[in-house]
Amino acid sequence: VEAALPGIHTNAVGASLVDVESGRVLYSEKGDTPMRIASLTKIMTAIIAIEQGDLNSMVTVSKNAFGKEGSSIYLKLGEQMRLHDMLYGLMMRSGNDAATAIAEHIGGSVEGFVYLMNEKASMLGMDHSHFTNPSGLDEGEGHRSSPNDTAKLTAYALKNSVFAEIVSTKLKKVPNPNEAWDYSWLNKNKMLSM
Repeated sequence: VEAALPGIHTNAVGASLVDVESGRVLYSEKGDTPMRIASLTKIMTAIIAIEQGDLNSMVTVSKNAFGKEGSSIYLKLGEQMRLHDMLYGLMMRSGNDAATAIAEHIGGSVEGFVYLMNEKASMLGMDHSHFTNPSGLDEGEGHRSSPNDTAKLTAYALKNSVFAEIVSTKLKKVPNPNEAWDYSWLNKNKMLSM
C-alpha cells in the first residue's frame, strides 16, 4: 500500500504547484479564484517583451515611466537602456519604472501593451485572469489572476531560455549612461541564495 502524501500547508491565501515540464497541477488551494497578484504581473510583462521585442533595441524612459512609485530601478527621464538589460531590472528588482518603459516600448502605449497581455492570457488558457497594467502596482478592480493561472504562466515563461536566465541571475551589472558607476542589481528572490 502506498503511503499517503504528507499534507501540504501554506499560509498563502491561494496556492498552485505545477510541474513545469507537463504543466500538470500537482496541488492547488483556491486555484481558480481570481485575486490580486501585485508584482507577479511582471512575469507576463517580461515574456511578452522577450517574445515580441528586439532584445538589443533601446528603450527610452518617458515621463510616464520616470519616478513611478513603489519598487524602482531609478531610471532617469529620457534615459536609454537596452531592452535585454531593462528586463533584468524588471525581474530582479521588480522595477515599476522598467515595467512602464517596457510596456510603452513594445505596445506603443501602456494601453496597447495591456491589450497584448490579455491576448496572451487568453492564448495560454488563463481563464481567471485580467490585466489592466504592466506592473501590478496600480491594481484596479479588474487586475486579477488566479493561482492556477499564474502557475500556468510561470511554467510557460520558464521554458523560455531568456526568461529562465534572467530570473536565475543573482547579480547583474548594467552600464549606466548618467553615472561613473554601473547599475548593480541583486536579485530580490531570496530562494536563489538559500
